[in-house]
Amino acid sequence: MKWTESLYIAESLYDKYPEVDPKTIVFMDLMQWVLDLEGFDADPRSCGEKILEAIKLAWIEEAE
Repeated sequence: MKWTESLYIAESLYDKYPEVDPKTIVFMDLMQWVLDLEGFDADPRSCGEKILEAIKLAWIEEAE
């Protein structure tokens, strides 16, 4: 899994943390949770605010 796969990442986060409201997650925690996902192997230095925002928005959609 890479940073560009925001929808797949969001689905994985939703499956791993179904009780979490993604609207409450701060970017630093979100980044760590993504890095901790099984199968995620992208460089953390390649991530920026726009990528985390896209993941967070996709996760919010998935949760609704």
